[in-house]
Amino acid sequence: MTAATVLDRAGDQLGGFLPGFVGALALLLIGLLVAALLARAVRRGLAAAGLDDAAERWGVADVLERSGLGRSLSRIVGAAVRLTLSVVVVFAALTLLGLAFLSDSLNQSILFMPKVLAALVLVLAGIVLGALARSWVERTSAQLDLPVPLGPVAQALVVAVFAITAAAQVTVPIGFLVVILAILLGATVGAVGLAFGLGGREIATSLSAARYVRAALSEGQTIQVGDRRGTVQRIEAAATVLRDDATIIRIPNRRLVEEVVVIEDASLEPS
Repeated sequence: MTAATVLDRAGDQLGGFLPGFVGALALLLIGLLVAALLARAVRRGLAAAGLDDAAERWGVADVLERSGLGRSLSRIVGAAVRLTLSVVVVFAALTLLGLAFLSDSLNQSILFMPKVLAALVLVLAGIVLGALARSWVERTSAQLDLPVPLGPVAQALVVAVFAITAAAQVTVPIGFLVVILAILLGATVGAVGLAFGLGGREIATSLSAARYVRAALSEGQTIQVGDRRGTVQRIEAAATVLRDDATIIRIPNRRLVEEVVVIEDASLEPS
């Protein structure tokens, strides 16, 4: 085989490869540009439709910011659209190079892409709803004076449920994940039972004490409990509100039952 023959064959191969390479490069550049333009259009369209304003009202923007995703929900959706289209364009460009196995991979990827998008939506929804659930549980726990921090547990459970659902969407085996979730759920039930057992006892004591306080005291009386002194403004279910010269004092009803209460204006004591 002469050098001229080798050069001729190399030239033929290069001549057959160059059109495909140029076409793949053109498809890649144009496809990425179109993906960027479409993503921008989607982002602006969603923003104009009020998606970001709705996210601000619902508290979703705060959750996204705490998760490191920024405050704009429309920007996140636009980025997901751009990423999806970019992956399809890259596979299509590689297919033009004459790699046969990439053609099948491209078809499978395109068919698989909706599942990936659904999984991403589920994960994002889990993060948002988990943070909202944590805020609500923490507020409720504070109102009930529960001694167990249930907010992070509730958030972890919500995120875990959505993550397992997302994994199922992309055909990931979820048997082990379900076992982990069951263990977390069992631990949460135990923690909730303990919390309500401890916190509920205190609440029940205060509610029961309120009946005795209403029978012994009335609004307008001046009383002193320990170093606290004031006029009874109202008797609530869990506490009695006193007013000093410029101070509002809330004393748990159980203290008024368990401790010595000095009634300074005995004429106002109910008969």
